[in-house]
Amino acid sequence: MNRNSSIALFYTGVAIVSIAILGLAFYLNSRLPQPQRPAIVNSGKEIVPRWFEIANDLTAINQDGQSVKLSDLRGKIWIAAEFFAVCPQCAVRNGEELRTIYDKFRNHPDFQIVCISVDPENDNQEKLADYAKALGAETKNWWFLNAGDAKTTHAYLEQELKFFGIRERKDPVDIETNGRYSHDLGFLLVDRDLRVIGKWPLADARSEEARQRDPDLYARLKKELLDRISAELASKPSPDIQ
Repeated sequence: MNRNSSIALFYTGVAIVSIAILGLAFYLNSRLPQPQRPAIVNSGKEIVPRWFEIANDLTAINQDGQSVKLSDLRGKIWIAAEFFAVCPQCAVRNGEELRTIYDKFRNHPDFQIVCISVDPENDNQEKLADYAKALGAETKNWWFLNAGDAKTTHAYLEQELKFFGIRERKDPVDIETNGRYSHDLGFLLVDRDLRVIGKWPLADARSEEARQRDPDLYARLKKELLDRISAELASKPSPDIQ
């Protein structure tokens, strides 16, 4: 047998053994129980019956100067959002968006919107009141909150409510254009038992980049959020909060 024939025979044998090993591996893997994965759709929003319970409370001052707590909202269906009064993105992208949702559900006694300032050092009660007035928000069902210390507020928003990390901008031009903080523009929906049941990134879905990728994404997300709010409002409160 010449050298070339020997080499060819050797690699043929290696290929046969490799195929056999792969075949055995696929067979064994098919016999193992497969893990159940939650469905992931719409820019990473995980569709599950319930996300997580808000375990720790937050006390803050609303636009009327009243001390309130998130636990006061047990029994209601509410949206939580981050904002700060001089943030151009909040006013143009989220303020108008929240106002359309508010107008749809404002007459339902169990509906509430909660906007928590990421810049409590500057968003005093007067600024919160002016911001609420500009949006036509009534304190009874739309709070603008100052929770005190910025570091503590940011930790609560990120660790308890699972918003994306808040970043303080340093460049003066960037601050002038976009505001002091970069923060999550998504909306959380909270059920009657203080459980976060979903997050809807409507502002991101309206961006030019998102529209190029999927022109219908924003409309789908908006309808899904409105439908979910309607469904939750139609549900009965748990016996312990009636």
